[in-house]
Amino acid sequence: MSSSPLAPRAGRIVTRMTARAPDESHRTATSLELFFDLCFVVAVAQAGASLVHALVDNHPGTGVTGYLCVFFGIWWAWMNFSWFASAYDCDDVPYRLLTLLQMAGVLVYAAGVSRAFDHGDWSITVTGYLLMRVALTTQWLRAARGESGPTARTARHYAAGLLLCQAAWVAFLFVPAGARTWLFVVLALAELSVPVLAERDHPTSWHPRHIAERYGLFTLIVLGETVAAATVAVKSALDTHHAPSTLLPTALGGLLIVFAAWWIYFAVPAHAHLTSNRQAIPWGYGHYLVFATAAAIGAGLEVAVEHATGQTHTSSLTAHAAITVPTAVYLATVWLIHTRHHAVTTADRLTLPLAALAVLACTYAGDAAVLLTGLTCLLATAVLTWARASASCT
Repeated sequence: MSSSPLAPRAGRIVTRMTARAPDESHRTATSLELFFDLCFVVAVAQAGASLVHALVDNHPGTGVTGYLCVFFGIWWAWMNFSWFASAYDCDDVPYRLLTLLQMAGVLVYAAGVSRAFDHGDWSITVTGYLLMRVALTTQWLRAARGESGPTARTARHYAAGLLLCQAAWVAFLFVPAGARTWLFVVLALAELSVPVLAERDHPTSWHPRHIAERYGLFTLIVLGETVAAATVAVKSALDTHHAPSTLLPTALGGLLIVFAAWWIYFAVPAHAHLTSNRQAIPWGYGHYLVFATAAAIGAGLEVAVEHATGQTHTSSLTAHAAITVPTAVYLATVWLIHTRHHAVTTADRLTLPLAALAVLACTYAGDAAVLLTGLTCLLATAVLTWARASASCT
């Protein structure tokens, strides 16, 4: 395998930051990108823990709303960096330092998650975003300086959009608490519009295989956090002298859900669908629900374990919905933005939507809800695997 053409630049200062080729061979995630992703584990864990506390305390409405809001910040910060890096990663000293500054901002954001979630205090999270935005805006301005014509104009549009949105988030801190929920939605929509407007005339040169790999790796990280959260919950229950037999159906069902989630996501080559911004932007934005629900499955498993061992007064329906609803949304979203584009048989097209409906029905299965959800996911995985194997043989 040949080395990257940018390898000689590593650790040096590049005088002009120019776009990388979208068809560059052997393009893979770098160690810095993986390091960046790992910082997000802290933020994802904080968001999941806050969701668990809200559900256990019988506040599902405020818990889900708070979770979706703080997870939007996590996902959007990760997405902003990943797409920029796919187009402009030059791995020189300024690029590395600015990326490390973004990582510091991620950790500050993570430190403020519980305050934002529980008390509506967004000051620390916005401060973390401010650090990330200073770094990313500087990166876009470097790209604008190194490019010319429409490419430079796209980079300047990104920088301007980031500055305007960040100024709005700072103003958000001074708005009365009662109006913040709706204003958050408005600002989130403004954030989502920045890439659409900036790339309207001239798209950036992101790399399809690199982007698909980055999203796949973050999916793995989120699923790994789900496994870790569920394992800690089971261990805690066992340490308090609960019989293993009490936890076995929940633990087994949770394991099947996570295994199926991995299998289904990686069953198709995502990069084959990413041929232009028209396909890539909905695919990339749709991963907000993929990542958020994958992480929420771990929180749901924690709630289910606490319910099975009598450590919470949460109703049975709420405890089981905490695992079935995110699982169903995960299956439906992966089908909608990911697997249906590669479907070749009727089974391919219908299995995941039907499985999502069946998982929702499992909410009402009483103590067997988690195990039946896991078995449903296992059956869906088996049907998809059989259908694709059969199609490949014809």
